[in-house]
Amino acid sequence: MVYRRTLVSALFVALFFSSNAFASGYVQIFQGDLLNALRSEKAELEKVDPALARRITKRRPVSRDAAEDGEAATYASLPSKQDLAVLPLPTTAEAEFVCMTEALYFEARGESVKGIFAVAEVIMNRAKSTQFPNSVCGVINQGAHRKNACQFSYKCDGIADRIHERDAFEQVSKIAELAMQGAVPKVTEGALYYHTNAVRPRWSRVFERTASIGVHYFYRPGS
Repeated sequence: MVYRRTLVSALFVALFFSSNAFASGYVQIFQGDLLNALRSEKAELEKVDPALARRITKRRPVSRDAAEDGEAATYASLPSKQDLAVLPLPTTAEAEFVCMTEALYFEARGESVKGIFAVAEVIMNRAKSTQFPNSVCGVINQGAHRKNACQFSYKCDGIADRIHERDAFEQVSKIAELAMQGAVPKVTEGALYYHTNAVRPRWSRVFERTASIGVHYFYRPGS
């Protein structure tokens, strides 16, 4: 689990740096030599001009036009793909953000923007609920140590989690940050559960369905 999270964090860094020095350092990650790549990170950073390093590593504001005031944008309606395309990539590798981005990629990257936000909303709703772990990573990793007993299927399906679709990964990373900042309207009416329309779990027969978005149905416990 820790290895995978570290690998995803390293991928974030690799996406943000395009110089030969960084590219050559991080290509080792995909050759399985993660430890050596991480050891070389500090040395490579020291070669970067200090002013440039500060600009690269500072977490940029999330807004439609990368506003210089540092305020995160809020949206009266869901941002479109075009809105997301012009947003800067998040520059954080904080654990909660990495967990959310990973979950959105493996659970919902093929969905519409609304569908991806909906899955993110369920995760955030769970983290705020006393019925579930009180952190994003805790929610996503719940039950992951037991095969086919996890809350999010990609965590315990026995399939290696590899990120192959860069565009999708960049999009879900932006959605993850906006969702975690509460910068978009809610779309699931407080849902705590969801499943694809290919299955019908027993709990779905007694819970209240709040939304149907893409291939997912969303639910909350009945009153």
